[in-house]
Amino acid sequence: MHSVDYVTVDVFTEDRFAGNQLAVIPDARGLSDRQMQAIATEFGYSEVTFVLPPEDAANTARVRIFTPTMEIPFAGHPNVGTAFVLGRQSEIFGRAPGDHLRFEERAGLVDVALTRADGAVTGARIVVPRPLSIGPDIDVETIAACAMTPTEAIVTGNHKPVRVSVGLPFAVAELRDVAALSAARPNVTAFEAANQRYKPDEDSFSLFLYARSGKNPWRLRARMFAPLDNVIEDPATGSASGALGAYLVSLLPEDTVDVDLTIEQGVEMGRRSIIEVSVSKNSGAVARTSIAGTCVTAMKGSIEL
Repeated sequence: MHSVDYVTVDVFTEDRFAGNQLAVIPDARGLSDRQMQAIATEFGYSEVTFVLPPEDAANTARVRIFTPTMEIPFAGHPNVGTAFVLGRQSEIFGRAPGDHLRFEERAGLVDVALTRADGAVTGARIVVPRPLSIGPDIDVETIAACAMTPTEAIVTGNHKPVRVSVGLPFAVAELRDVAALSAARPNVTAFEAANQRYKPDEDSFSLFLYARSGKNPWRLRARMFAPLDNVIEDPATGSASGALGAYLVSLLPEDTVDVDLTIEQGVEMGRRSIIEVSVSKNSGAVARTSIAGTCVTAMKGSIEL
């Protein structure tokens, strides 16, 4: 019998046991696909990452991301948390980490800038690997059924419910206020019906709901439901936050603009998370989207195989 080491971190928070949990296998060499999926299922977190040597020596590592049910091409908090773990190591497959990392993933290359305080790595900012993809629209009745919320709570003045992606697809919809957002509950039967009608190619139907909070239009509260991935609710979803931020900026009338958004998530779960999103729009198109957050280490150990 042999074992592999793991580290768990809480992502998008400065407080241990808040934010979004992530398990990182810093050296996954020798693990089969079946073992990776079994480990991800055993942890039961929204994602687990498995770090392998890069296929191109110019990059830092190859990172594979598994939910409890499948491998996915990209996700936000797994990249931020994995960068945090690797950046605090003395070496990554024989090389010192430095301040900039590059991960090979199914969605493409993910560029990472580590953030530090007093010389110690505290988190990371990642650049999303794919341009903003928009569509199809999702009918209001489907959103209402999935979230068990009245149709009149869904706001369509700014945009209709729609699928957006910068590497992983989500249906996004705006609710009228934080109270309506907090009252939402996922209906698995409705998600199964939505998956039949709107299933994306690379994942099952997932729903990212948000509401404006206070007077600042760029400070949002959000919740994410993905029960078909065995993630009833996710306390922080960087990939969805990045996609939503990019989409909202794409709707602005300005041809060229830089916008910083703050998305608060996980409040209803008791795992408050803060996700920072920066979007640059040039000549009418979103040119760059990045996601940033802080992390804290929670646990370290080994898995017997």
